[in-house]
Amino acid sequence: MTAAAPPVPPGACAPPAAPAATAITRTLTPVSKVLKLCLHALLLGLLALAAGRAVADSAPRAGWVVAACALLAAVYAAGVRAPAVHSSPRAGAVWLTGLGAAWAGLLLVSPDGLWIAFPLYFLELHLLRLRWGVAAVAVTACAAIGGFLAHSSAATPGAFLGPLLGGAVAVATVLGYQALYRESERRRELIEELITTRADLAAAERSAGILAERERLAREIHDTLAQGLSSIQLLLRAAERALPEGAPALPHIAQAREAAQDNLAEARRFVRALTPPDLEHGSLAAALERLCAGGPGPRVRFSLSGRPRVLPTPYEVALLRIAQSALANVVRHARAGRAEITLTFMDASVTLDIVDDGHGFDPSSAASGSGDGGFGLPAMRSRAETLGGLFTVESAPGQGTAVAVTLPLPLEHPEHTDPVEAL
Repeated sequence: MTAAAPPVPPGACAPPAAPAATAITRTLTPVSKVLKLCLHALLLGLLALAAGRAVADSAPRAGWVVAACALLAAVYAAGVRAPAVHSSPRAGAVWLTGLGAAWAGLLLVSPDGLWIAFPLYFLELHLLRLRWGVAAVAVTACAAIGGFLAHSSAATPGAFLGPLLGGAVAVATVLGYQALYRESERRRELIEELITTRADLAAAERSAGILAERERLAREIHDTLAQGLSSIQLLLRAAERALPEGAPALPHIAQAREAAQDNLAEARRFVRALTPPDLEHGSLAAALERLCAGGPGPRVRFSLSGRPRVLPTPYEVALLRIAQSALANVVRHARAGRAEITLTFMDASVTLDIVDDGHGFDPSSAASGSGDGGFGLPAMRSRAETLGGLFTVESAPGQGTAVAVTLPLPLEHPEHTDPVEAL
């Protein structure tokens, strides 16, 4: 980026310790390239105008005016092409000093030199930090007023208002351009974040669909195939006991029982293979403890109460999914500082409690759809009620939230034992 880039005062958008030039070294947009060319054309055009008027009017110092304009154009071109001016604030300040000295010489020999102050305003605001840039603009305006008064016998209001208003317009333009640039950057970052979030959401939906299908298949195998094989084994065992010893059918019944046993073991492997990944390497309590240990949001503590026992796969899946959904609600909506998940085993039931100290909400409005609640609570309630359980939510604005689900434990009887654990 050249030193005559568009008026973007870096001092206003960078920390005070950041160099001004490096803070604005970016790939030029089409608009900033046009502004850069316009600034070049403005300064060189004003120099040509001053030199042309001096020659056309046969001014006494026409030669000096042309020489001063040429010197100023040479210093300007040297700075534009010098790499050090782009990267070093010190080099930029030295270049501005040289431009100021050449401009002061032009002011001494021609009143038309005061118009060069306007492009100098933008250069000063561009290369210097904001506070130093504004101070340099003020000094430049005062020099322009002094140069005009030195060549004019009468002091008019325009002599003061012109340079001052020009400096004010330059400062306002630079600040406005900078504000627009920051807004454009924020929108660009927001668009990139939305694109990334959309991709993450699509991946999460695909993963959720895969997991939901795995759970459905596991539930179907558990409730149909495995239960049927378990019943067949029970019936064959009863038939085996009912037949007298040495009956010709006993070997066939034994073979049928063995086949049912093998197929039941295969069904058990299917169910375990389709178990959610969080339950593959441990118990429900271990999965809940891992859930509390990781992830952003409030501090989450897990506690276990009662004597743990092996639960059927649908029970473990339902309780884990409810805990995940409730904790996700805590992270997204509750603004809580801490939360606690408690798994309690009782004689005839198992209870899962998720409590947080967030700002709470009105459960009645969420249930009626008048709030901004989503599908989370109805989905959790449906999971619990599918297994014959009870789902409750206690909350109030400013008082936190408590979610509780209670599932009745299955009877410990062969007909009600989980086929995965049977035999």
